[in-house]
Amino acid sequence: MSAAPVQFIRGRRVKDALLRREAKPDWLKVRAPGSPNFLRLRGLMRELNLHTVCEEAHCPNIGECWHYGTATFMILGDVCTRACAYCNVRHGTPAPPDPQEADNLARAVETLGLDYVVITSVDRDDLPDFGAGVFADVVRAIRRRRPTCRVEVLIPDFQGNEDALRTVLEARPDVLNHNTETVPRLYRMARPGGRYPRALELLDRARRIAPDIPTKTGLMVGLGETHDELVEVFRDLRSVDCQILTIGQYLRPSPANLPVDRYYTPEEFRELKRIALELGFGHVESGPLVRSSYHAHEQADSYARRS
Repeated sequence: MSAAPVQFIRGRRVKDALLRREAKPDWLKVRAPGSPNFLRLRGLMRELNLHTVCEEAHCPNIGECWHYGTATFMILGDVCTRACAYCNVRHGTPAPPDPQEADNLARAVETLGLDYVVITSVDRDDLPDFGAGVFADVVRAIRRRRPTCRVEVLIPDFQGNEDALRTVLEARPDVLNHNTETVPRLYRMARPGGRYPRALELLDRARRIAPDIPTKTGLMVGLGETHDELVEVFRDLRSVDCQILTIGQYLRPSPANLPVDRYYTPEEFRELKRIALELGFGHVESGPLVRSSYHAHEQADSYARRS
């Protein structure tokens, strides 16, 4: 009997059986975006030469979030220095940072009258400070333009550099977010440029450096992790006093990315939320379409009420 044929995804051998297209469950189907406010926001992004993770990552909630005038801004360009197997953002050699980016982004926040924004970025391992200075500039620019706006930063791991983390925290964001993404066993496959211990270390350092700034992280499910592995990650996150957790379904953004191992049901997401809350998280957002920035302002408000 001949061996099963294989294909390659970003240099990894994957059985053809895993590449079959499966119909998504009904609970993952969303209406295509197109409301007037969505179109207005998209036009403003183009005018100011801004990028959003909503578009780059093909987020399923883009229609809902942009309809209500909220977005997760992606700074430092749209080319990443890493090539995570689950991510659809382009990777390669990025352009130099845009010196006008912080002011342009702050102007967009002011123009839209936003009260809560999330700032994230591609990985910029090519920069001496890994992009931390630009994060800080953006937070301060938003504070100048719209002082009442709360700012959450969703940062990369800065290769474990503590000075870079301090630079961001000194700008006083309202929430410090770094996504754990998956369980330790799957890091080499899904996130070869990252390290699970480094993610925990970042969250731990953030709490020690700025204990009044809540920390947050996000997990994807459906990559092949087990229930017990997820619960163990929950425990690890609580051991470094992470307060806010998001759990969402991994959705394959393109044939070049890792296939979905399975789709979790809404009931399973509710059970994961129950377990995480019992372990002591201040707020847990868990559902098929949940992403790290989904309802971010509500997550922060809920945590503040519990604290």
